[in-house]
Amino acid sequence: MARAAAVRYRCEACGRESLKWLGRCPECNTWNTFREYHPDRERTGASGDTAVTAAWLHELEGRREDRVSSGIGELDRVLGGGFVAGAAVVVGGEPGIGKSTLMLQAAAAAKLSTLYLSGEESPRQIALRADRLRLRDIHVKVAAETELGRINTLLSEQQPQLLIVDSVQTLFAAELGGLSGGVTQVRACAQELTDWARRSAAVLLMVAHVTKEGSIAGPKLLEHIVDAVLYFEHTENELRFLRAAKNRFGAIEEVGLFAMDERGLQEVHDPSSVFLVRRDDPVPAGIAAAPVFEGTRILLVELQALTVPAKGGVSRVFSDRIDSGRVSRVAAVLERHLGLSFSDQDIYVNVAGGMRIAEVGVELPLAVALYSARTGRPVPAHTIVTGELSLAGEVRPVRRVDRRSRTAAELGYGRFFGPAAARGEPRTLEIHEVATLAACIEGVFGRGTH
Repeated sequence: MARAAAVRYRCEACGRESLKWLGRCPECNTWNTFREYHPDRERTGASGDTAVTAAWLHELEGRREDRVSSGIGELDRVLGGGFVAGAAVVVGGEPGIGKSTLMLQAAAAAKLSTLYLSGEESPRQIALRADRLRLRDIHVKVAAETELGRINTLLSEQQPQLLIVDSVQTLFAAELGGLSGGVTQVRACAQELTDWARRSAAVLLMVAHVTKEGSIAGPKLLEHIVDAVLYFEHTENELRFLRAAKNRFGAIEEVGLFAMDERGLQEVHDPSSVFLVRRDDPVPAGIAAAPVFEGTRILLVELQALTVPAKGGVSRVFSDRIDSGRVSRVAAVLERHLGLSFSDQDIYVNVAGGMRIAEVGVELPLAVALYSARTGRPVPAHTIVTGELSLAGEVRPVRRVDRRSRTAAELGYGRFFGPAAARGEPRTLEIHEVATLAACIEGVFGRGTH
């Protein structure tokens, strides 16, 4: 006797599954969103007619993926060297940050036949943007199409090497029902286009909306389907940061730097000109310079600290560029080992240029900046500090101290404080190897300081 096909029900709003139909979804509390579906029909090879094979891992050929440059150096840096054939990439960011601008500039710069699918703007609006960016003569085909079936027909006709979808939340498959942007729709459409990219050895770029929390809107499964997830961030001074949260073909530590102007997104080739403040007058109290690693690049940044008496007797930490928990921990180490009191102080920490820093090498310079702010003693000019700080007040090593000191010397710094450095550093740089926080403070500010 033939077994009846399994039937389940799925919420079109959030993707919650159930063995029976429900009027109200217990996950997202929406009404009348459960639709019937058959898992056996969605499962590939469920009939058992398709032969399955397995290969020995040591017999498979391992080789580096061939890459094609996007034509934008900072985008290539974040991707790990350029586009990989068959790869699917999601780019997320706040509205108006420049996602569509980056897509259009990549379409113009890449030497690939490109199809641009727009679900939020008309082809005329895209043409107007191209005019503003002086990209009017680029060979890119544009279509305002969002239905998956018609998109598949268009892909069969055009056979593009680069497909840009702006945005993935506007796509929908007619047979699934529900509204575009729902969990089921986003998941199915993204999976279909990703499979097409791998079969066709094409590159797929999908723009995605983000939530209030800064994560990509829609199902978390979307990030698992694609090969790379990039996030666009910005600061108040029109500087943009492009970071990889996931990259199957490269590292995720790299950051791409862009500045927005009337010609679109411009690559920032000299980051130190953005993050370092050049002064003719003495350095104010609470300022310290630090070399930090971002991927394979050394960036010299300026840390700014300020302490003021706490209002109401409750101290608080205000820091959105460096984790506030790290700031509190460094302040506690200063209080414990140097006797400075921060328990009655509000602490403000900022990074010039608005860059967010998570690297451990920022802890020792942060301690120097907090000490300077609390005591009112400025850090001597041309001094730079790096190192991780332990709870015991020890200065722990950080990676590539030699590259950090070399970069500091190239930018005119004369004194370098940090953990043990490699020998043979530039003779123009006076290197001070410090083992404890107390030794660093004494070396920077003078004997008997603490």
